[in-house]
Amino acid sequence: MTNTSPRPGVPDKPTLDGLEAKWAPFWDEQGVHVFDRSAPREQVYSIDTPPPTVSGSLHVGHVFSYTQTDAIARFQRMRGKQVFYPMGWDDNGLPTERRVQNYFGVRCEPSLPYEPDFTPPETPGKQQLPVSRRNFIELCEQLTVEDEKVFESLWRRLGLSVDWGRTYQTIGGNARAVSQRMFLRNLARGEAYRAEAPTLWDVTFRTAVAQAELEDRERPSAYHHLLFRRDGSEDPLEIATTRPELLPACVAVVAHPEDERYRALFGTSLTTPVFGVEVPVLAHRLADPEKGTGLVMVCTFGDTTDVVWWRELDLPTRSVLGRDGRFLPDAPAALDGEQASAAYRALAGATPHTARERILELLRAEGSLVGEPRHFNHMVKFYEKGDKPLEIVTSRQWYLRNGGRDAELRERLLARGRELAWHPEHMHGRYQAWVEGLAGDWLISRQRYFGVPVPIWYRCDAAGNATDELILPPEEMLPVDPTSDVPPGFTADLRDAPGGFTGDPDVMDTWATSSLTPQIAGGWGFDDDLFRRVFPMDLRPQAHEIIRTWLFSTVVRAELEHDELPWRNAAISGWILDPDRKKMSKSKGNVVTPLDLLDQHGSDAVRYWAVSARPGTDTAFEVAQMKIGRRLAIKILNATKFVLGLGLGLDTAARAAVTEPLDRALLARLDQVTGEATALLEGYDYARALEVTERCFWVFCDDYVELVKNRAYGEGDDPGAASARATLSYALSVLLRLLAPYLPFATEEAWSWWQDGSVHRAPWPAEAPAELRGGDAALLDVAGGAITAVRRAKSSAQLSMRAQVAKVTARGPADLLDALRQVAPDVCSAGRVGELILEPAETEDLGYEIVL
Repeated sequence: MTNTSPRPGVPDKPTLDGLEAKWAPFWDEQGVHVFDRSAPREQVYSIDTPPPTVSGSLHVGHVFSYTQTDAIARFQRMRGKQVFYPMGWDDNGLPTERRVQNYFGVRCEPSLPYEPDFTPPETPGKQQLPVSRRNFIELCEQLTVEDEKVFESLWRRLGLSVDWGRTYQTIGGNARAVSQRMFLRNLARGEAYRAEAPTLWDVTFRTAVAQAELEDRERPSAYHHLLFRRDGSEDPLEIATTRPELLPACVAVVAHPEDERYRALFGTSLTTPVFGVEVPVLAHRLADPEKGTGLVMVCTFGDTTDVVWWRELDLPTRSVLGRDGRFLPDAPAALDGEQASAAYRALAGATPHTARERILELLRAEGSLVGEPRHFNHMVKFYEKGDKPLEIVTSRQWYLRNGGRDAELRERLLARGRELAWHPEHMHGRYQAWVEGLAGDWLISRQRYFGVPVPIWYRCDAAGNATDELILPPEEMLPVDPTSDVPPGFTADLRDAPGGFTGDPDVMDTWATSSLTPQIAGGWGFDDDLFRRVFPMDLRPQAHEIIRTWLFSTVVRAELEHDELPWRNAAISGWILDPDRKKMSKSKGNVVTPLDLLDQHGSDAVRYWAVSARPGTDTAFEVAQMKIGRRLAIKILNATKFVLGLGLGLDTAARAAVTEPLDRALLARLDQVTGEATALLEGYDYARALEVTERCFWVFCDDYVELVKNRAYGEGDDPGAASARATLSYALSVLLRLLAPYLPFATEEAWSWWQDGSVHRAPWPAEAPAELRGGDAALLDVAGGAITAVRRAKSSAQLSMRAQVAKVTARGPADLLDALRQVAPDVCSAGRVGELILEPAETEDLGYEIVL
């Protein structure tokens, strides 16, 4: 009999323990995941990998989505593509600033001078220590480097097949240069512009907020009924408002044009209570006759509807709120009377809450407040990272055209959405709804510190004040920081001096840089040869909640600069839900960190859970699924050990004649599964591809191996034994490669026991060679059904699976009986069946009568 001892190198007791530590360094040493930049574009598969925010810790949601992308990357690599799979770190913006403030106990104070030898306190105090802008940025850079090391270590352990020689930071030199270059080109084409306008403002972070960063939250509110006077009438008009504190900012009163109660008032004026300012009564379709009294006071600005009325009715601006969220010290010019000035002095410097209490006292004292407030809950706009309602302040900001006010550009962007291949396809609807619902251009400037600076200086007049005359850097000078760098033709002593210059203090929105990840990773402007080989990219993987931000903004930038999509495919992942079916998020405190999961179950098991989820589908966190994945990984090792124990490798198998019907049936099934899995992966349905592959693998292990085991142990010159061993070896090779994108560590370990190189660089399985084709896959199902019936009978009788069976009678249609006849020798051998009787019957399936 053939030597059945394991091949040298095959462990006596295969284990998953330690595989991550064994194979991750091997992949690095062998350059398994390294991108060959000499490959022509048609041989390249490029991925616009999401750069995770490194201002904190990874959670299991990251593992979920990044593993799904990695399965696609590994598949494409085995298909012969050179996979461009970089990793970026999103390290600029508010999240990093907040982490640095809390970690070091400091806050940025731009007026302070730079301290070259500054060392943060060892233990943060109760009061944050003020530091210069430059010192603060250095601390941000220091902490992000440490955070990135932790992130990379976990990604490597998870088995992401990233090319770790291709990483970038969204605050790095190349990223800043790309972001600033694109901005300057947008500016030159008129796509970027600066404007004084009402701006959604977070008073905590003291920064402008874009439409894409808004979040509606329910908050308690109340209607207060105020009395406005009108000339020639003793009867005042009652107006309901939720923002009585903004009464000094009132510039008009509106009603619906078809509201019969107020038609006679249109074109007249009313006088505001307390302040005694005359304001017009106007008609506008957005006034709701069913809300309040149907009359609405328009203030600059209480909410976004006020902005619409202000713009469309050409109303004046009376700003009362400053960037700190408090009432400005000086009243608007229209409040120049003694009564108005005195009333405003009671509000100056107050928060909106305090101002509301004071204005209500003034209204009561004057007799202009009717009844008690009517309380209710309503939705209020917040910055997604903030904890206080947004205000609207008037400020000068930078904007980028995005189709919100340009119908032609909007249609182009909608057309790009239709051109993009969405996986799953229904996610296209979210993109379309967002583009169609845009209310304005993209506000891209932010009043923060750690970000990509707006690359603009302004010329100063003879008094040293900034003018609107722009001074622009040449592209070869980028990146620049206008607050510290000097523009061409000037010297440092001319900063903020008469006839000199001043730098724009703002930075760009983080999305203004993240929207350029294809250009940053691809080398646009600094490695144009690489850029031509990878752009437009093949895949953008991302979560569905940032379609409106990251995906849309990236499409905008590519359309404006390159006149094409930035990628061909968008693979959208879902959320991870906690046991209560709520989204996991750090803000909710319900996240699970992945390190313990990897320690407990192993990387392959955690990956199996992640890639079992359908594209775009929200998935519950489920440890039970990880246990199934671990069982599969262990079975891969044990099945490989058994096959290799037969002493036959793939080279011999390829030359051996596969003669037996059951063997040829398995090869036919493998061809079917390979074709189906390949098509599914090409369509980005990694979950169903895993499903069909895993099902075949278990049929291979539980049915086929058991059916042919006795035959495979036959003598070397026995054609039946040679056929079984050849089929086992060939099938094992195919199955390991089909499973490799999902369980990279177990498949690499098993592959190494009998093959040279990495399974992840082995060719993806193709159709079996001609000499191995021609089998009938249905025979495998018939044989599996028969042996299952025999096992069930033995189990019911509480007999050993090695017990003899006296007789099996199979009854059914002729075609299935003929199929059973072809595989009868293997069924009888595996089931220890003494006699097999085939009897035709008028049934759809085979039925079995078993005599033990």
